[in-house]
Parts: sequence; structure tokens; C-alpha cells
Amino acid sequence: MFRQLYSALTSENSIDQAYDGLTQMLEHGAWMFARANEVLYSTVAAEEVREPLYARDQAVNDLERSIRRKVLRHLTVNPGHDVAICLALMSVAKDAERIGDYCKNVFEVGAFYSEGFHVPRYQQPLDEMSERLTGLFAQLIDATRDSDEGKAHRVITDTREIRGHCDDLIEALLREEQTIEFHEAVAYSLLARHYKRVASHLANVATAVTGRLEDLDFPNDVDDRALD
Repeated sequence: MFRQLYSALTSENSIDQAYDGLTQMLEHGAWMFARANEVLYSTVAAEEVREPLYARDQAVNDLERSIRRKVLRHLTVNPGHDVAICLALMSVAKDAERIGDYCKNVFEVGAFYSEGFHVPRYQQPLDEMSERLTGLFAQLIDATRDSDEGKAHRVITDTREIRGHCDDLIEALLREEQTIEFHEAVAYSLLARHYKRVASHLANVATAVTGRLEDLDFPNDVDDRALD
């Protein structure tokens, strides 16, 4: 809906390129998320991933700036034309950029914490969240590229569940009465927080795909009152 709506309003090539840039940002984010989790699970050494991961993050930043320039150019040439949709595109580009930052945060947990995970009641749900988020990246990329509202709605539903699981895990950690190594507990809580934020930003992009531009930053009335 989001892309189709704009295509109906303008034939500006720069805006089409901006949409392509948004898809590229999400593809970079999917790659970064996968590599960060490989480091987390010690299947790849952190030093093998660090440079290419940060290079991808720079590419994401460059694409966001490129989208901003294209949108501002369009608004300069067409003042007052399609302002809401242009601003929404800039907003979700920021979401895609923030996803890259949280992927770096996941990588840093894997790079700095090397003692392993030994508490299944925390490790297993985090493993499941990681796997689900990996699949949601692919769904959202398809939804954004094809303006597929059905896939976008499924992303929103799934990310809502993931955010709830993250909150439950953090609450359980705070109420934990059994002994857990301090550094391991910190790692669990950080991962829950980072996965929740990735899910929130994926949900916001999906909300734009559905065309509900008024709900940006408040997808499905989630408890995240503002996306950071």
C-alpha cells in the first residue's frame, strides 16, 4: 500500500530510487542480524565479522542519507506535494537505520561475552526469538518490495508476540531467585532488549507498508510509546 500509494501520486524517479534504497537497508540489516547471531553462538569469530559488519552499517547510514536527499529534493521541486508520505518514508528509513545499530549491539554481546549460555529457560526463548526475527526480515523485505499488506500484517503480529516474550524474559530475570552468573544474566537481559528493539523497528516499517501512516511509531498500540 505504501509504495503503491506513492506511485499513484508521482512518477518521480528519485522517489522510486528511495524505495529501492529502503529495501537495500533492510537487506543489509538482515545480513547484519545473521552475522551478529553467528558471533553470539560462536559459530564465527568476532574478528572475522567485525569489519564487514561495520562496513554494512556504514552502507545503511549512507542509504538513509541518500533517501533523505531524494525526498527533500522532491519536496523542494514540489512544495507541499505528498508531504505526509514523504515524511513517512524518511521515518521508516530511520527505523531501518536503527535496526543496524541494534544488530551491532547483538554483535557486541557476542564479542564481549564468551562464557556461554547455561540456563535453558532463558537461552531457549532467546534462541527462538532470534530464529523468528531472521524469518521476519525476509518477510518484511518481500512485503516492502512488493507492497504486500498481508505479509506486512503478519510481521506486525509476530513482532508483537516477540516483544511480549522479551518483556516476560526481562521480568523473569528481575524476579529470579536462583543463582545465575552475573555476566550471563546481563547478557540475557541485553539480548532481550536488543531483540525487542529490532522487532519494534521491523513492526514500524511493516506498519507503513499497510498504509496506516498515522500509526507510525505506535504500531498496534504496543507498549513502546516511542521507538528509540
